[in-house]
Amino acid sequence: MIQGFTNVGQYEEALALFHDMEISVFRPNTLTLLSTLSACASHGALEAGSWIHSYVDNNDLNRDGSLDSSLIDMYSKCGDIAKAVQIFEASPRRDLFTWTSIICGLAMHGHGKKVLCYFSEMNESQVSLDKVTMVGVLSACAHAGLIEQGRRYFQSMEKVFGLVPKIEHYGCVVDLLGRMGCLKEAYDLIMGMPMEANEIIWGSFLSACRVHNNVELGEVAARRLLELDPRNPWGRVMLSNIYAEEAKYDRSMGLRKEIKEKGLKKSPGCSLIEVNGSVHGFLVEDNSHPCYNEINSMLEKIEKLMN
Repeated sequence: MIQGFTNVGQYEEALALFHDMEISVFRPNTLTLLSTLSACASHGALEAGSWIHSYVDNNDLNRDGSLDSSLIDMYSKCGDIAKAVQIFEASPRRDLFTWTSIICGLAMHGHGKKVLCYFSEMNESQVSLDKVTMVGVLSACAHAGLIEQGRRYFQSMEKVFGLVPKIEHYGCVVDLLGRMGCLKEAYDLIMGMPMEANEIIWGSFLSACRVHNNVELGEVAARRLLELDPRNPWGRVMLSNIYAEEAKYDRSMGLRKEIKEKGLKKSPGCSLIEVNGSVHGFLVEDNSHPCYNEINSMLEKIEKLMN
């Protein structure tokens, strides 16, 4: 049941069920704990995840280190990368999953050089890597702006490691090249891919065109996004912003008008906060939270104190 709730994204239900199990006569096994830690990681529930970690330690349920990769993943996704590194350094089990968890976790937090150090250690220890490990390495290069290293590792995937690059690997390199302003190289890479680029890749490329004010390639990316998802206004909004920054106001306003006439709307942004082990989500202009009035009242008090 815990695994089922986690698989369908009902993380609070999964965690509640684990707490029910804890006070019952049944003890969780490794599979139960893996599922529960996955729910914490996906939900960003650091407090709940830390409590489960303490439960594991207090009941000596991780003697062989089989839960280390899940603990590293949970702490990384919940924002405590220092704790993730601490667990990795103390782990007696340095297998593919443990290495990949710390590499992807550090990449997520922008620690590119640390990722490359660990990746070098992983190769020296002769642990075989997989496509997920390479996503972490290439993502780390993108976030840290390590363009030469990113190019080198991407080119070595098949020659050195025997891994055929998948669309997610191409996406990481497009992101890297785009961040560094190498838009023509990024475009050539997209057009030379052995598979069709998806919305994520064209969206990343369009964002880079916006940052570097490249109208010509921005138009190409926006057109491709519209072909893939005509009802998503994001491509039009980004292209409108590019036009505005280049003082092409007629084109910018034309796109804004088109968005309004077609009734296109962006998905609202969402913020999450964990309080006393429960994660609360808030959407833009959302008043559905049961404590909405109390939250507004407290915000007004804080605003008065600040003024």
